[in-house]
Amino acid sequence: MAASGDPATEPSTSPTSPPIGESRWPMALAVVAVMLLSLFQSSELSTFPTWVAPAIEGVLLVALIWADPGRIDRQTPWIRYLSLLLVGSILLSGLTSTVLLGAQLRGTTAALSDWAYVEGSARVWLTINIAFALLYWQLDSGGPVTRLHRPRRYRDFLFPQQADVEIAPPGWRPTFTDYLYVGFTTGNAFSPTDTMPLTHWAKIAMGTQALISFVIVGLVIARVVNIL
Repeated sequence: MAASGDPATEPSTSPTSPPIGESRWPMALAVVAVMLLSLFQSSELSTFPTWVAPAIEGVLLVALIWADPGRIDRQTPWIRYLSLLLVGSILLSGLTSTVLLGAQLRGTTAALSDWAYVEGSARVWLTINIAFALLYWQLDSGGPVTRLHRPRRYRDFLFPQQADVEIAPPGWRPTFTDYLYVGFTTGNAFSPTDTMPLTHWAKIAMGTQALISFVIVGLVIARVVNIL
């Protein structure tokens, strides 16, 4: 947490009542969705048994809920590390599966059936979008707790509600659902849509997500061409 007077931060705009943290459950449900996608993924698109990644992610999620239940308004270094480790594990799982999709197309691994390949690609695409949504949510302006208690003056992403204060209530701040929307629109459009990345890391992350999504779609198209 930045010290008082830090020019990179500005004090909370709610002097009369303490700010209320966002609910943990939208983020938790997204992680559970990723766990289910991984659990029922083809073993050919995983370097470990398909239960390993969901088990690790489940343990990390339970630890986070136990440490900061209900609303997200408490942060210690180890809670922060757990959050980043959870996001990193999901992202690594999605990236590994993307590489294995390419290996399937090249015939360097045991072949999946055509339907299994398309289904597996859809699971990987969904995982990648959720993983990047979690990444944006966790890193933008220091994460959800920093955005709550010590909102930074200079943001990493610019949402429409921040660009035009007349279209949102005073003190509006993005929650996980907003970042989930950003993750899926970037995966669909292969580029930013209504939310703009402002800092270098945000631009690199969003560009990387767009490229990965483009590659997955390209792999599916290539597989369909091979079928025909």
